[in-house]
Amino acid sequence: MAGAGAGSQDRTGTDGVGFSRRRLLGSAGAAGAAGLVLGAAGGSAGYAASRPDEPAALTAIGATEAMFHGKHQPGITTPLQARGHLVAFDLVPGAGRKEAAALMRRWSAVARELMAGRPSTAGGTDGPGHDTGIALDAGPSSLTVTFGFGRTFFDRTGLTGRRPAGLDPLPPFSSDQLDARRSNGDLWVQIGADDALVAFHALRAIQKEAMGAAGVRWQMNGFNRTPGATGRPMTARNLMGQIDGTGNPKPADEDFDTRIFVPSPSRASGASGAPDASQDWLAGGSYAVVRRIRMLLDDWEKLPVDRQEQVIGRRKSDGAPLSGGTETTPMDLDKAGPDGRLVIPDNAHARISSPEKNGGAAMLRRPFSYHDGISADGTPDAGLLFVCWQADPFRGFVPVQRKLDRGDALSPFLRHEASGLYAVPGGAAKGEYVGQRLLES
Repeated sequence: MAGAGAGSQDRTGTDGVGFSRRRLLGSAGAAGAAGLVLGAAGGSAGYAASRPDEPAALTAIGATEAMFHGKHQPGITTPLQARGHLVAFDLVPGAGRKEAAALMRRWSAVARELMAGRPSTAGGTDGPGHDTGIALDAGPSSLTVTFGFGRTFFDRTGLTGRRPAGLDPLPPFSSDQLDARRSNGDLWVQIGADDALVAFHALRAIQKEAMGAAGVRWQMNGFNRTPGATGRPMTARNLMGQIDGTGNPKPADEDFDTRIFVPSPSRASGASGAPDASQDWLAGGSYAVVRRIRMLLDDWEKLPVDRQEQVIGRRKSDGAPLSGGTETTPMDLDKAGPDGRLVIPDNAHARISSPEKNGGAAMLRRPFSYHDGISADGTPDAGLLFVCWQADPFRGFVPVQRKLDRGDALSPFLRHEASGLYAVPGGAAKGEYVGQRLLES
Protein backbone atom coordinates (compact mmCIF):
# COMPACT_ATOMS: atom_id res chain seq x y z
CA MET A 1 0.00 0.00 0.00
CA ALA A 2 3.03 2.27 0.04
CA GLY A 3 3.02 4.87 -2.67
CA ALA A 4 0.05 6.10 -4.70
CA GLY A 5 0.17 5.97 -8.45
CA ALA A 6 -1.53 7.95 -11.14
CA GLY A 7 -4.55 5.75 -10.67
CA SER A 8 -5.30 7.36 -7.33
CA GLN A 9 -5.61 10.90 -8.64
CA ASP A 10 -9.01 12.58 -8.42
CA ARG A 11 -10.80 13.39 -11.65
CA THR A 12 -13.63 15.90 -11.75
CA GLY A 13 -15.32 14.64 -14.89
CA THR A 14 -17.06 11.39 -15.70
CA ASP A 15 -14.35 9.09 -17.04
CA GLY A 16 -16.09 6.86 -19.58
CA VAL A 17 -16.88 3.90 -17.37
CA GLY A 18 -20.05 5.46 -16.10
CA PHE A 19 -19.01 7.14 -12.86
CA SER A 20 -17.20 10.20 -11.56
CA ARG A 21 -13.87 9.54 -9.89
CA ARG A 22 -14.64 12.33 -7.39
CA ARG A 23 -18.00 10.71 -6.64
CA LEU A 24 -16.30 7.33 -6.32
CA LEU A 25 -13.77 8.52 -3.79
CA GLY A 26 -16.37 10.52 -1.92
CA SER A 27 -18.60 7.48 -1.68
CA ALA A 28 -15.74 5.40 -0.34
CA GLY A 29 -14.93 8.05 2.22
CA ALA A 30 -18.52 8.07 3.42
CA ALA A 31 -18.34 4.32 3.88
CA GLY A 32 -15.22 4.67 6.02
CA ALA A 33 -11.64 5.45 5.11
CA ALA A 34 -10.56 1.93 6.02
CA GLY A 35 -12.54 0.64 3.06
CA LEU A 36 -10.06 2.08 0.59
CA VAL A 37 -7.16 0.15 2.04
CA LEU A 38 -8.56 -2.96 3.65
CA GLY A 39 -11.91 -3.46 1.94
CA ALA A 40 -15.22 -2.94 3.63
CA ALA A 41 -17.02 -5.48 5.76
CA GLY A 42 -20.35 -4.07 4.65
CA GLY A 43 -21.34 -2.44 1.40
CA SER A 44 -24.26 -4.76 0.73
CA ALA A 45 -26.90 -2.06 0.43
CA GLY A 46 -26.48 -1.65 -3.32
CA TYR A 47 -26.26 1.62 -5.24
CA ALA A 48 -27.34 4.86 -3.63
CA ALA A 49 -30.42 6.58 -4.99
CA SER A 50 -29.75 9.14 -7.71
CA ARG A 51 -31.48 11.04 -10.49
CA PRO A 52 -31.94 9.03 -13.73
CA ASP A 53 -29.45 11.30 -15.50
CA GLU A 54 -26.87 11.05 -12.73
CA PRO A 55 -24.49 8.10 -12.19
CA ALA A 56 -25.25 6.22 -8.98
CA ALA A 57 -22.75 6.35 -6.15
CA LEU A 58 -20.79 3.13 -5.84
CA THR A 59 -20.97 0.90 -2.80
CA ALA A 60 -17.89 0.59 -0.64
CA ILE A 61 -17.04 -2.75 -2.26
CA GLY A 62 -17.10 -1.29 -5.77
CA ALA A 63 -15.17 1.82 -4.77
CA THR A 64 -12.30 0.08 -3.00
CA GLU A 65 -9.09 0.70 -4.93
CA ALA A 66 -5.70 -1.00 -4.61
CA MET A 67 -2.62 0.95 -5.66
CA PHE A 68 -0.62 -0.21 -8.69
CA HIS A 69 2.62 1.64 -7.84
CA GLY A 70 4.52 0.88 -4.66
CA LYS A 71 7.41 -0.98 -3.08
CA HIS A 72 5.65 -4.31 -3.60
CA GLN A 73 3.26 -5.46 -6.28
CA PRO A 74 -0.43 -5.53 -5.34
CA GLY A 75 -2.15 -8.87 -4.75
CA ILE A 76 0.36 -10.16 -2.19
CA THR A 77 -0.76 -8.57 1.07
CA THR A 78 -4.12 -7.46 -0.36
CA PRO A 79 -6.99 -9.04 1.63
CA LEU A 80 -8.56 -12.08 -0.04
CA GLN A 81 -10.68 -11.15 -3.04
CA ALA A 82 -13.97 -12.74 -4.04
CA ARG A 83 -12.91 -13.67 -7.59
CA GLY A 84 -9.61 -14.66 -9.10
CA HIS A 85 -7.93 -15.82 -12.30
CA LEU A 86 -4.50 -17.42 -12.43
CA VAL A 87 -3.01 -17.64 -15.90
CA ALA A 88 0.39 -18.62 -17.26
CA PHE A 89 1.80 -17.62 -20.64
CA ASP A 90 4.66 -18.84 -22.81
CA LEU A 91 6.46 -16.43 -25.12
CA VAL A 92 5.77 -17.26 -28.77
CA PRO A 93 8.57 -18.77 -30.90
CA GLY A 94 11.05 -16.08 -31.85
CA ALA A 95 10.07 -13.71 -29.05
CA GLY A 96 12.86 -12.69 -26.72
CA ARG A 97 13.91 -9.96 -24.34
CA LYS A 98 12.76 -7.08 -26.54
CA GLU A 99 9.30 -8.54 -27.03
CA ALA A 100 9.03 -9.44 -23.35
CA ALA A 101 9.89 -5.87 -22.34
CA ALA A 102 7.26 -4.46 -24.71
CA LEU A 103 4.68 -6.91 -23.33
CA MET A 104 5.43 -6.04 -19.71
CA ARG A 105 5.16 -2.35 -20.59
CA ARG A 106 1.69 -2.92 -22.12
CA TRP A 107 0.55 -5.16 -19.31
CA SER A 108 1.64 -2.66 -16.67
CA ALA A 109 -0.20 0.15 -18.43
CA VAL A 110 -3.38 -1.92 -18.62
CA ALA A 111 -3.14 -2.99 -14.97
CA ARG A 112 -2.59 0.58 -13.80
CA GLU A 113 -5.68 1.86 -15.62
CA LEU A 114 -8.02 -0.99 -14.72
CA MET A 115 -7.00 -1.00 -11.05
CA ALA A 116 -7.96 2.68 -10.93
CA GLY A 117 -11.38 1.89 -12.38
CA ARG A 118 -10.62 3.38 -15.78
CA PRO A 119 -11.09 1.63 -19.15
CA SER A 120 -8.18 -0.09 -20.82
CA THR A 121 -7.05 1.61 -24.03
CA ALA A 122 -3.43 0.50 -24.18
CA GLY A 123 -3.80 -0.43 -27.85
CA GLY A 124 -5.76 2.67 -28.79
CA THR A 125 -9.51 3.15 -29.11
CA ASP A 126 -9.67 1.24 -32.41
CA GLY A 127 -6.78 -1.18 -32.02
CA PRO A 128 -6.54 -4.60 -30.42
CA GLY A 129 -6.31 -3.00 -26.98
CA HIS A 130 -9.64 -1.15 -27.11
CA ASP A 131 -11.75 -1.62 -23.99
CA THR A 132 -14.39 -4.35 -24.21
CA GLY A 133 -16.90 -2.60 -21.94
CA ILE A 134 -17.31 -5.69 -19.78
CA ALA A 135 -16.87 -3.71 -16.56
CA LEU A 136 -18.85 -0.61 -17.52
CA ASP A 137 -20.65 0.90 -14.48
CA ALA A 138 -18.32 -0.83 -12.01
CA GLY A 139 -15.62 0.71 -9.87
CA PRO A 140 -12.17 -0.74 -9.15
CA SER A 141 -13.68 -3.39 -6.84
CA SER A 142 -10.30 -4.11 -5.21
CA LEU A 143 -8.84 -5.25 -8.55
CA THR A 144 -5.20 -6.31 -8.41
CA VAL A 145 -2.98 -7.63 -11.20
CA THR A 146 0.30 -9.28 -10.20
CA PHE A 147 3.07 -10.44 -12.57
CA GLY A 148 5.76 -13.10 -12.16
CA PHE A 149 8.49 -14.82 -14.18
CA GLY A 150 9.00 -18.58 -14.38
CA ARG A 151 12.34 -20.36 -14.70
CA THR A 152 12.05 -20.75 -18.48
CA PHE A 153 11.49 -17.00 -18.94
CA PHE A 154 15.18 -16.41 -18.34
CA ASP A 155 16.20 -18.92 -21.03
CA ARG A 156 13.82 -17.34 -23.55
CA THR A 157 15.08 -13.81 -22.89
CA GLY A 158 18.81 -14.58 -22.66
CA LEU A 159 18.91 -13.59 -18.99
CA THR A 160 20.02 -16.87 -17.41
CA GLY A 161 22.83 -15.02 -15.61
CA ARG A 162 20.20 -13.09 -13.66
CA ARG A 163 17.97 -16.02 -12.85
CA PRO A 164 17.76 -16.34 -9.05
CA ALA A 165 18.50 -19.56 -7.21
CA GLY A 166 15.01 -19.37 -5.75
CA LEU A 167 13.71 -20.53 -9.14
CA ASP A 168 15.49 -23.87 -8.96
CA PRO A 169 12.96 -26.66 -9.65
CA LEU A 170 10.84 -27.73 -6.69
CA PRO A 171 11.53 -31.27 -5.46
CA PRO A 172 8.96 -33.99 -6.20
CA PHE A 173 6.45 -34.94 -3.51
CA SER A 174 4.68 -38.26 -3.07
CA SER A 175 1.22 -36.70 -3.37
CA ASP A 176 2.08 -35.12 -6.74
CA GLN A 177 0.08 -36.19 -9.78
CA LEU A 178 1.14 -33.18 -11.80
CA ASP A 179 -0.15 -32.33 -15.25
CA ALA A 180 2.73 -30.67 -17.13
CA ARG A 181 0.28 -28.86 -19.41
CA ARG A 182 -1.15 -27.02 -16.40
CA SER A 183 2.16 -26.33 -14.67
CA ASN A 184 4.97 -23.76 -14.88
CA GLY A 185 5.14 -21.26 -17.78
CA ASP A 186 7.37 -18.36 -18.85
CA LEU A 187 5.11 -15.69 -17.32
CA TRP A 188 2.43 -15.83 -14.63
CA VAL A 189 -0.38 -13.39 -13.91
CA GLN A 190 -2.63 -13.34 -10.85
CA ILE A 191 -5.85 -11.33 -11.14
CA GLY A 192 -8.14 -10.73 -8.18
CA ALA A 193 -11.22 -8.55 -7.60
CA ASP A 194 -14.36 -8.42 -5.50
CA ASP A 195 -16.57 -8.45 -8.61
CA ALA A 196 -16.62 -11.27 -11.16
CA LEU A 197 -17.06 -9.01 -14.20
CA VAL A 198 -14.24 -6.69 -13.09
CA ALA A 199 -11.92 -9.69 -12.74
CA PHE A 200 -12.94 -11.14 -16.11
CA HIS A 201 -12.55 -7.72 -17.74
CA ALA A 202 -8.94 -7.60 -16.55
CA LEU A 203 -8.33 -11.16 -17.73
CA ARG A 204 -9.54 -10.36 -21.25
CA ALA A 205 -7.44 -7.19 -21.37
CA ILE A 206 -4.31 -9.08 -20.30
CA GLN A 207 -4.96 -11.84 -22.85
CA LYS A 208 -5.54 -9.36 -25.67
CA GLU A 209 -2.36 -7.41 -24.97
CA ALA A 210 -0.36 -10.66 -25.07
CA MET A 211 -1.39 -11.50 -28.64
CA GLY A 212 1.62 -11.79 -30.92
CA ALA A 213 4.05 -11.96 -28.00
CA ALA A 214 2.82 -14.74 -25.70
CA GLY A 215 0.15 -17.43 -25.68
CA VAL A 216 -1.84 -18.85 -22.79
CA ARG A 217 -0.28 -22.03 -21.38
CA TRP A 218 -2.94 -22.61 -18.74
CA GLN A 219 -5.68 -20.75 -16.91
CA MET A 220 -7.48 -21.46 -13.63
CA ASN A 221 -10.42 -19.60 -12.14
CA GLY A 222 -11.19 -19.29 -8.44
CA PHE A 223 -13.34 -17.65 -5.81
CA ASN A 224 -13.54 -16.77 -2.13
CA ARG A 225 -16.31 -15.53 0.11
CA THR A 226 -17.60 -12.09 -0.89
CA PRO A 227 -16.70 -9.27 1.53
CA GLY A 228 -19.72 -8.42 3.67
CA ALA A 229 -21.25 -11.91 3.40
CA THR A 230 -20.60 -12.60 7.09
CA GLY A 231 -21.80 -10.68 10.13
CA ARG A 232 -18.22 -9.83 11.04
CA PRO A 233 -14.84 -10.02 9.30
CA MET A 234 -13.42 -13.51 9.71
CA THR A 235 -10.89 -15.94 8.28
CA ALA A 236 -12.12 -17.60 5.09
CA ARG A 237 -13.30 -21.20 4.81
CA ASN A 238 -12.21 -23.65 2.14
CA LEU A 239 -14.42 -26.16 0.32
CA MET A 240 -13.94 -28.68 3.12
CA GLY A 241 -15.70 -26.20 5.38
CA GLN A 242 -12.55 -25.58 7.41
CA ILE A 243 -11.35 -22.13 8.44
CA ASP A 244 -8.17 -21.75 6.39
CA GLY A 245 -5.43 -19.20 7.00
CA THR A 246 -5.43 -18.78 10.78
CA GLY A 247 -1.68 -19.13 11.16
CA ASN A 248 -0.75 -16.74 8.35
CA PRO A 249 2.05 -14.25 9.07
CA LYS A 250 0.62 -10.78 9.71
CA PRO A 251 2.00 -7.54 8.19
CA ALA A 252 2.25 -6.21 11.73
CA ASP A 253 4.68 -9.00 12.68
CA GLU A 254 8.20 -7.74 13.27
CA ASP A 255 9.70 -10.29 10.88
CA PHE A 256 6.95 -10.19 8.25
CA ASP A 257 8.99 -8.44 5.54
CA THR A 258 12.02 -10.71 5.99
CA ARG A 259 9.83 -13.81 5.66
CA ILE A 260 7.75 -12.68 2.69
CA PHE A 261 9.77 -10.19 0.61
CA VAL A 262 13.18 -10.47 -1.06
CA PRO A 263 15.67 -8.05 0.53
CA SER A 264 17.74 -5.52 -1.38
CA PRO A 265 21.22 -6.61 -2.58
CA SER A 266 22.83 -4.64 0.24
CA ARG A 267 21.15 -7.04 2.68
CA ALA A 268 21.35 -10.21 0.54
CA SER A 269 24.87 -11.47 -0.11
CA GLY A 270 26.00 -13.95 -2.70
CA ALA A 271 28.23 -16.99 -2.11
CA SER A 272 31.30 -14.76 -1.79
CA GLY A 273 29.68 -12.70 0.94
CA ALA A 274 29.45 -9.65 -1.32
CA PRO A 275 26.11 -8.10 -2.32
CA ASP A 276 24.60 -9.99 -5.27
CA ALA A 277 23.88 -7.13 -7.68
CA SER A 278 22.49 -9.52 -10.30
CA GLN A 279 19.36 -9.87 -8.18
CA ASP A 280 18.68 -6.16 -7.61
CA TRP A 281 15.64 -6.39 -9.89
CA LEU A 282 13.95 -8.72 -7.35
CA ALA A 283 14.33 -6.41 -4.33
CA GLY A 284 10.94 -5.88 -2.72
CA GLY A 285 9.56 -8.83 -4.65
CA SER A 286 8.61 -12.31 -3.56
CA TYR A 287 8.29 -15.89 -4.76
CA ALA A 288 4.90 -17.38 -5.53
CA VAL A 289 4.35 -21.13 -5.31
CA VAL A 290 1.14 -22.09 -7.10
CA ARG A 291 -0.46 -25.52 -6.65
CA ARG A 292 -3.76 -26.83 -7.95
CA ILE A 293 -4.88 -29.09 -5.11
CA ARG A 294 -7.92 -31.22 -5.76
CA MET A 295 -9.95 -32.03 -2.65
CA LEU A 296 -11.53 -35.49 -2.57
CA LEU A 297 -14.73 -34.06 -1.16
CA ASP A 298 -16.86 -37.20 -1.40
CA ASP A 299 -14.39 -39.06 0.81
CA TRP A 300 -13.93 -36.11 3.18
CA GLU A 301 -17.65 -35.57 3.70
CA LYS A 302 -18.13 -39.20 4.77
CA LEU A 303 -16.12 -38.45 7.93
CA PRO A 304 -18.07 -37.30 10.99
CA VAL A 305 -17.22 -33.79 12.14
CA ASP A 306 -15.22 -34.96 15.17
CA ARG A 307 -13.01 -37.09 12.91
CA GLN A 308 -12.52 -34.16 10.51
CA GLU A 309 -11.41 -32.07 13.46
CA GLN A 310 -8.86 -34.73 14.46
CA VAL A 311 -7.47 -34.69 10.92
CA ILE A 312 -7.10 -30.91 10.94
CA GLY A 313 -6.32 -30.34 14.63
CA ARG A 314 -8.85 -27.52 14.94
CA ARG A 315 -12.57 -27.19 15.64
CA LYS A 316 -14.64 -26.88 12.50
CA SER A 317 -17.10 -24.42 14.03
CA ASP A 318 -14.67 -21.63 14.85
CA GLY A 319 -11.14 -22.75 13.93
CA ALA A 320 -9.95 -22.94 17.54
CA PRO A 321 -7.19 -25.50 18.23
CA LEU A 322 -8.34 -28.72 19.86
CA SER A 323 -6.13 -27.80 22.81
CA GLY A 324 -8.64 -25.03 23.64
CA GLY A 325 -9.25 -21.31 23.34
CA THR A 326 -10.29 -19.30 20.31
CA GLU A 327 -9.10 -19.33 16.70
CA THR A 328 -6.10 -17.16 17.51
CA THR A 329 -5.08 -19.01 20.69
CA PRO A 330 -1.64 -20.62 20.18
CA MET A 331 -1.79 -24.39 19.89
CA ASP A 332 -0.67 -26.32 22.95
CA LEU A 333 1.09 -29.12 21.10
CA ASP A 334 2.02 -30.95 24.32
CA LYS A 335 -1.45 -31.06 25.87
CA ALA A 336 -2.80 -34.55 26.51
CA GLY A 337 -6.31 -35.74 27.26
CA PRO A 338 -7.51 -37.96 30.15
CA ASP A 339 -6.48 -41.01 28.12
CA GLY A 340 -2.90 -39.74 27.88
CA ARG A 341 -3.13 -39.13 24.13
CA LEU A 342 -2.21 -35.83 22.53
CA VAL A 343 -5.28 -33.60 22.15
CA ILE A 344 -3.90 -32.43 18.81
CA PRO A 345 -2.90 -35.73 17.14
CA ASP A 346 0.70 -36.16 16.06
CA ASN A 347 -0.35 -36.35 12.40
CA ALA A 348 -2.87 -33.48 12.49
CA HIS A 349 -2.46 -31.05 9.62
CA ALA A 350 -2.27 -27.99 11.88
CA ARG A 351 0.49 -29.58 13.97
CA ILE A 352 2.65 -30.76 11.07
CA SER A 353 2.38 -27.48 9.14
CA SER A 354 3.01 -25.21 12.14
CA PRO A 355 6.19 -23.08 12.18
CA GLU A 356 7.09 -24.69 15.52
CA LYS A 357 7.45 -28.04 13.77
CA ASN A 358 9.29 -26.65 10.73
CA GLY A 359 12.15 -24.65 12.13
CA GLY A 360 10.15 -21.43 11.92
CA ALA A 361 9.43 -21.86 8.20
CA ALA A 362 6.50 -19.66 7.21
CA MET A 363 4.70 -18.49 4.10
CA LEU A 364 1.79 -16.16 3.39
CA ARG A 365 -1.04 -18.33 2.06
CA ARG A 366 -3.44 -16.48 -0.23
CA PRO A 367 -5.50 -19.09 -2.09
CA PHE A 368 -8.69 -19.26 -4.13
CA SER A 369 -11.15 -22.15 -4.12
CA TYR A 370 -12.16 -23.65 -7.47
CA HIS A 371 -14.95 -25.85 -8.85
CA ASP A 372 -14.71 -27.07 -12.44
CA GLY A 373 -17.75 -29.33 -12.51
CA ILE A 374 -17.75 -33.12 -12.29
CA SER A 375 -14.78 -35.22 -13.38
CA ALA A 376 -14.96 -38.36 -15.50
CA ASP A 377 -15.20 -40.56 -12.40
CA GLY A 378 -18.30 -38.70 -11.21
CA THR A 379 -16.63 -36.87 -8.34
CA PRO A 380 -16.40 -33.07 -7.92
CA ASP A 381 -13.44 -31.47 -9.69
CA ALA A 382 -13.01 -28.97 -6.89
CA GLY A 383 -10.43 -27.84 -4.42
CA LEU A 384 -7.88 -25.14 -3.79
CA LEU A 385 -5.80 -22.94 -6.06
CA PHE A 386 -3.06 -22.71 -3.46
CA VAL A 387 -0.90 -19.59 -3.75
CA CYS A 388 1.75 -18.88 -1.14
CA TRP A 389 4.29 -16.08 -0.88
CA GLN A 390 7.76 -16.12 0.68
CA ALA A 391 11.19 -14.55 0.41
CA ASP A 392 12.72 -17.96 -0.36
CA PRO A 393 10.60 -20.97 -1.42
CA PHE A 394 13.28 -23.37 -0.18
CA ARG A 395 12.92 -21.93 3.32
CA GLY A 396 9.16 -21.43 3.17
CA PHE A 397 7.09 -23.83 1.08
CA VAL A 398 9.55 -26.70 0.55
CA PRO A 399 10.35 -27.68 4.16
CA VAL A 400 6.68 -27.49 5.18
CA GLN A 401 5.51 -29.54 2.19
CA ARG A 402 8.23 -32.13 2.81
CA LYS A 403 7.00 -32.53 6.38
CA LEU A 404 3.37 -32.81 5.23
CA ASP A 405 4.42 -35.32 2.60
CA ARG A 406 5.75 -37.67 5.29
CA GLY A 407 2.61 -38.15 7.36
CA ASP A 408 -0.10 -35.50 7.19
CA ALA A 409 -3.51 -36.95 8.11
CA LEU A 410 -5.07 -34.67 5.48
CA SER A 411 -2.96 -36.00 2.58
CA PRO A 412 -5.30 -38.93 1.70
CA PHE A 413 -8.01 -36.38 0.93
CA LEU A 414 -5.85 -34.22 -1.38
CA ARG A 415 -4.30 -34.60 -4.82
CA HIS A 416 -1.72 -32.11 -6.14
CA GLU A 417 -2.51 -31.83 -9.86
CA ALA A 418 -0.47 -28.82 -11.06
CA SER A 419 2.45 -26.75 -9.84
CA GLY A 420 4.32 -23.56 -10.65
CA LEU A 421 7.05 -21.42 -9.14
CA TYR A 422 7.51 -17.77 -10.10
CA ALA A 423 9.80 -14.90 -9.16
CA VAL A 424 7.62 -11.83 -8.67
CA PRO A 425 9.51 -8.54 -9.03
CA GLY A 426 9.07 -5.67 -6.62
CA GLY A 427 6.47 -3.03 -7.36
CA ALA A 428 6.87 -0.52 -10.16
CA ALA A 429 7.70 3.07 -9.27
CA LYS A 430 5.86 5.85 -11.06
CA GLY A 431 7.04 5.93 -14.66
CA GLU A 432 8.19 2.29 -14.54
CA TYR A 433 6.67 -0.96 -15.70
CA VAL A 434 6.88 -4.22 -13.76
CA GLY A 435 10.16 -6.03 -14.47
CA GLN A 436 11.84 -3.02 -16.06
CA ARG A 437 14.88 -3.28 -13.78
CA LEU A 438 15.47 -6.82 -15.10
CA LEU A 439 14.61 -6.38 -18.77
CA GLU A 440 16.38 -3.05 -19.35
CA SER A 441 19.47 -3.65 -17.22
